[in-house]
Amino acid sequence: MIILENVSKAYKAGIPALNDVSLHINTGEFVFIVGDSGSGKSTLIKLLLKELDPTSGDIIINGKSLNGIRRKQIPKFRRNIGVVFQDFRLLKDRNVYENIAFAQRVIATPTKKIKRRVPMMLSMVGLAAKYKSYPRQLSGGEQQRVAIARALVNEPKILLADEPTGNLDNHNAWDIMKLLDEINQKGTTVLVVTHNLEIVKAMKKRVITMKKGVVVSDERMGESHAD
Repeated sequence: MIILENVSKAYKAGIPALNDVSLHINTGEFVFIVGDSGSGKSTLIKLLLKELDPTSGDIIINGKSLNGIRRKQIPKFRRNIGVVFQDFRLLKDRNVYENIAFAQRVIATPTKKIKRRVPMMLSMVGLAAKYKSYPRQLSGGEQQRVAIARALVNEPKILLADEPTGNLDNHNAWDIMKLLDEINQKGTTVLVVTHNLEIVKAMKKRVITMKKGVVVSDERMGESHAD
């Protein structure tokens, strides 16, 4: 599903943000990526989204090498990856329904399908009754649920969550992690970048620890959903 082969990324000469990283993440796995600031976590996410290109090495997602993807093909490639950020990134001038529908309109999804998919996603994240609300009327946890629904509405095979609980209190953080776990149980491959080691230890998933651009440990805390 996601393969990194000897991937390095240097922003400045001689200072690699990632240094010869090799990883294999199987279809249906739930993986935490942890490490201090500057460990290379954000660079890794940007490489997987093809916001950056590696200085060396190869990244293969869904059987396709990212080195071979042309610029005009990137939007189509990204449809297979849902992304959730720490700061939610919702459109403040649109209600919950329109925030989620927007992700479908961008790829010219027929209106009939949008009307079916959006309520389905809202029910999945427990916000069916809030479809007319605007982001400012929602709690942080609710905003993150909307962001997750938006990330999943186009049925991506992979969900990347970059510090998804960073702006949430402990109760909401746990709710979001349980939701991500449920999404994973349905078959979506989930990668979560986080600083919340309490959650990481409790959830007993695969944990990849990075430090100064290299993978220093890769532990399977519990059973994965690997093929």
